[in-house]
Amino acid sequence: MTTKYTPLKDHDTPIKVLFTGYLCTVALGYFFALIQILFTHGMADGKFGLSVDDIVYSYYGNRSGTVLEQKLNGSMKDKAPELERFKIMEWVREGADIDAYKDEGVDKIIENRCVMCHNKEASGIPDFTDFAALQALSEQDTGATFASLTRVSHVHMFGISFIFMFVGLIFSFSETTTTQYKCIAIGMPYAFLVADILSWWLTKIHPMFAWLVIFAGMGMGVSFMFMWVTSILEMWLFKPVFINGLGARYLQRRDSTEASFVDRTWFYLKLLAKQIKPAAAFVTEQWLTRGLPVVKGWLKKYRK
Repeated sequence: MTTKYTPLKDHDTPIKVLFTGYLCTVALGYFFALIQILFTHGMADGKFGLSVDDIVYSYYGNRSGTVLEQKLNGSMKDKAPELERFKIMEWVREGADIDAYKDEGVDKIIENRCVMCHNKEASGIPDFTDFAALQALSEQDTGATFASLTRVSHVHMFGISFIFMFVGLIFSFSETTTTQYKCIAIGMPYAFLVADILSWWLTKIHPMFAWLVIFAGMGMGVSFMFMWVTSILEMWLFKPVFINGLGARYLQRRDSTEASFVDRTWFYLKLLAKQIKPAAAFVTEQWLTRGLPVVKGWLKKYRK
């Protein structure tokens, strides 16, 4: 397999160290991002672990309760004792009145338990030193706001696309993957990134799209891991893996003249696509010559 570039295994050691340092740092960041998701979205239903309900509550909201109640029973459950959380929820259910806020001591609980994070200096979260901001959360939980989705969407679009650009650039120097599969692997994260962010907005509109959030996130993760593992193995373990190890069988199949399962599948898909056009033309012709006149006849009878 001829190449017009320097394969990863043949790069100078300083370049390999540079690439490896970046890949390892990004992988660690990806790992912490997953943990952060578990402790934020993953606690939306009050149970540890990411589920479809967590996605629905995060974006569509839990329309059966208020925002404060959902947070106190979910991701903020460990921030205050049960009695204090119950006192806040009781105040919310009684109307979240400003007089009761002070008379019942809710203000002290908020000051001691919440204001350390929810203050004027914090960005992206409500300021609980402002009673109006706190009172707004005593309304029905409708999930993420369109303003917050707009902010998070553009940040993710810019940030994650740069991460995948550099990961894809490093992976493009690999030699064990064919050009066809390289293009698929490099393009997949961007497709899933757009699908992921689009799914947030769709879930905000209807909860049935929560599955798309999970599917798109998994797609990004799989494509990232494939490029990451391939790049690391080729840089540092090419001989033991691809010459003397299990990777040798893969290279034999790759260079074989026999069509692979994927190639055969692609061939039949293209063959099927060629049949769709004449089939569509036939169906259209039958509709215009037979189906449409019958429908028009029924409509005329109905009007009479």
